[in-house]
Amino acid sequence: MADEATPPGLARGTRLLLTVAAAVVVFVGIWFARDLLVPVAVAAVVVIIAHPVRRPLERRGWPSWLATTVVILVGYAILAVLGLLLVVASAQFVAMLPEYADELQATAQGILGWLESLGFSSDAAGSAARAIDPEQLLSVATGVADAVLGAATAFFFVLAYVLFMAADASRFSRGGTHVFGGALADAIGARYFSGVRRYYVVNASFGAVVAVLDGLLLWALGIPAPITWAILAFVTNFIPNIGFVIGLIPPAVLALVVGGWPLAITVVLAYSLINVILQEFVQPKFVSDAVGLTLTITFVSVVFWTLVLGPMGALLCIPLTLLVRALLLEPDPRAGTLRHLIGDPQAP
Repeated sequence: MADEATPPGLARGTRLLLTVAAAVVVFVGIWFARDLLVPVAVAAVVVIIAHPVRRPLERRGWPSWLATTVVILVGYAILAVLGLLLVVASAQFVAMLPEYADELQATAQGILGWLESLGFSSDAAGSAARAIDPEQLLSVATGVADAVLGAATAFFFVLAYVLFMAADASRFSRGGTHVFGGALADAIGARYFSGVRRYYVVNASFGAVVAVLDGLLLWALGIPAPITWAILAFVTNFIPNIGFVIGLIPPAVLALVVGGWPLAITVVLAYSLINVILQEFVQPKFVSDAVGLTLTITFVSVVFWTLVLGPMGALLCIPLTLLVRALLLEPDPRAGTLRHLIGDPQAP
């Protein structure tokens, strides 16, 4: 005779294992379809950012089709600015490397000799020195050029997605009382859209300040192509936790090549002073208020979505993590504890 106190259905552990297995299947499918899904995600984020432009226009009596056109134009302007920044930075980076090939080779040999003098084996020292070997960096430059070309191809799909999504957003805004089928779903959707917009506004604002300060610093120190590294600092500001390190490495290596260790150390210290104060002490407070995620979750998000979607996953990690929370956790009244653990300030 079955125990009457035992709840019907599968055991909690079994349900957990089935959920994890289903999640693995879903994310493996996303990994295989990443070339299709990344442009869709980029377009969705752009439309979410540009959509609030519609409201004041419609309040002024603009027809819906004209307000939609303005939203599309704003989205295209955002994409055009980002595309121009990436093209300029990648072109300068590719053009700069041949000019410093000899200096890079000499620096690599110097690092190799220094590491061997410290007792490292030739193989280990060679592996470290090859990080700035001209052939290795030229290979990286070629990869950057190919990535930009691939992004340009995907860019046309993003433009089309922005057009269709902006039109659909207009239809949803004119639709019935509930956009997503109920008051709770509408509240979750509004919170998600607001969080994505605030996240990118905060990061873009701090990224612009960091980029200007870093660019002026590198220009004052005589580091080649300061505009390139300023653009890199702006872009990597959208990568939580580790973006600062990614943006620091190239100018620090170049400072080592053109000015030796004193200049490289100066760049590292100055970058750290600027970026750590703004990105590690000031910005996280605003980002946390905007998205409600702990620092641990944001870091895990970077690693996870980069693994699933490639490099663009690092830039889209926060909106995607917020989307998972909005779809799976927020509608579930039993997920309050988990929402607390990931830093959701509105968890019950």
